[in-house]
Amino acid sequence: MKKSALQKARAAYQPKLPIVLTGAVKAVEGHATQSVADQEAIKSLFPNTYGLPELKFEKTTATEAAKPLNVGVILSGGQAPGGHNVICGLFDGIKKIHRDSKLYGFLMGPGGFVDHKYLELTSAIIDEYRNTGGFDIIGSGRTKLENKDQFDKGLEILKELNIKALVIIGGDDSNTNAAVLAEYYKSINAGVQVIGCPKTIDGDLKNDVIETSFGFDTATKVYSEVIGNIQRDCNSAKKYYHFIKLMGRSASHIALECALQCQPNVCIISEEVEANDMTLDQVVDYIANIVAKRAETGKNFGIVLIPEGLIEFIPAMKRLIAELNDLLAKNAEEFAAVAPAEQRQYIINNLSAENAAVYASLPEGVARQLSLDRDPHGNVQVSLIETEKLLSEMVGKRLAQWKAEGKYNGKFAPQHHFFGYEGRCADPSNFDADYCYALGYNAACLIRAGKTGYMSSVRNLTKPSVQWVAGGIPITMMMNMERRHGEMKPVIQKALVRLDGAPFLKFASQRDEWAMNTCYVYPGPIQYFGPAEVCDQPTLTLKYEHQGK
Repeated sequence: MKKSALQKARAAYQPKLPIVLTGAVKAVEGHATQSVADQEAIKSLFPNTYGLPELKFEKTTATEAAKPLNVGVILSGGQAPGGHNVICGLFDGIKKIHRDSKLYGFLMGPGGFVDHKYLELTSAIIDEYRNTGGFDIIGSGRTKLENKDQFDKGLEILKELNIKALVIIGGDDSNTNAAVLAEYYKSINAGVQVIGCPKTIDGDLKNDVIETSFGFDTATKVYSEVIGNIQRDCNSAKKYYHFIKLMGRSASHIALECALQCQPNVCIISEEVEANDMTLDQVVDYIANIVAKRAETGKNFGIVLIPEGLIEFIPAMKRLIAELNDLLAKNAEEFAAVAPAEQRQYIINNLSAENAAVYASLPEGVARQLSLDRDPHGNVQVSLIETEKLLSEMVGKRLAQWKAEGKYNGKFAPQHHFFGYEGRCADPSNFDADYCYALGYNAACLIRAGKTGYMSSVRNLTKPSVQWVAGGIPITMMMNMERRHGEMKPVIQKALVRLDGAPFLKFASQRDEWAMNTCYVYPGPIQYFGPAEVCDQPTLTLKYEHQGK
């Protein structure tokens, strides 16, 4: 297979392990833990794996003979840069324990585990995937591991292959499933350990003990590079407003990090919109006001960053969508019989006054999408809404209204972009290459220590990688109870952008200047090669979160 010059060079990169993991280690137990909320409910659901202590690995001179280990690994959910290095680190880690250890990859995610589809990962295969992006070594999938039949079916292949430990690489839902699986196997004395690894480019799987999920660093650097390119073009042509939607449905970490890196004229943070109970009209007014004020100084161009999940954070839109879901579910046949030209009015007539007013204010295309395109559960597919086009259309109408009233005399020409898949499978940055390799190698250490129900944890991430702290965190520690599909279920609590956190406060202190002036920063491509101050830097989010600690 032909390889590019970059592929060849990245294959030769040697990830840097924390110094503590370069020799024999011992697990040192910290204090017993409890869940972030709903302690009694979580404890009752996880009687065998709740309240475990935090672990930290320390060097030891004691060595003991080890037996070969058979380990399984699953890639779960959406791709994130560095997943291959987690597997490579895990492979090297179990081979260090004993050269006859074997690693089995279950194909296309948790579904491959349940359906007994797997591949033994040999050194020849592993070496082809070191420091590469994507999840194509074994593929990924979104099958949820939730019920006893799946657990029992998976246990059959684990026993057949003599697999004693399973590593699940995924986001908050996947690691919730890992915790449930660990609890079940412990309760029946199956003799199988389950370890999780924190993955998601969205950055919403983090807390005091998991400093960042892998892939966030690389993805935000890829997006920031392209945003920088557009900013340079924008500042050259001086005639367009670029509305850029960024991945991140459940939290705005990506948009915030890219704003800190690039300094655009506008960046909407969904969590702030919700906290201030802003309406869609108020968001539109905020953007339009900046456009109008820039026009007064002759600047008819700019950059607007929008998080993918914005619509679901606008309280009035959230209420509208909830009532729409109920209305169209209960009156599906009646609605289907309404002529297409009359459907909008039918909905307005059958909504509460508040929600009818919101619905009537929406552009025709968005209103139609909200009423027609449903998922298999009958819910609006919010992620399909082209929020960047919705906002630019509404801003354009507001500016036209102001122009007619003599309040605005500029030009407004929008361009639209959505950056999503471009960032999910890039070759990992040096940070993610090191971090992911350490997470995988650390998972092997947790397995050797006999642990289950833990997430691989590597901390102190703003320091050089040799100074990182390795250990394990009980997954139940991150859980709370949330309503899912009408039932209360235990899930890992998502980490939203904290409006009192250092990254947001840094952004908020500078955004007014960025709005009126052209303060663009051009980060350029991910720097794989060069001095450490160029190519080994963590995200600004991590940097600001750690300041003062």
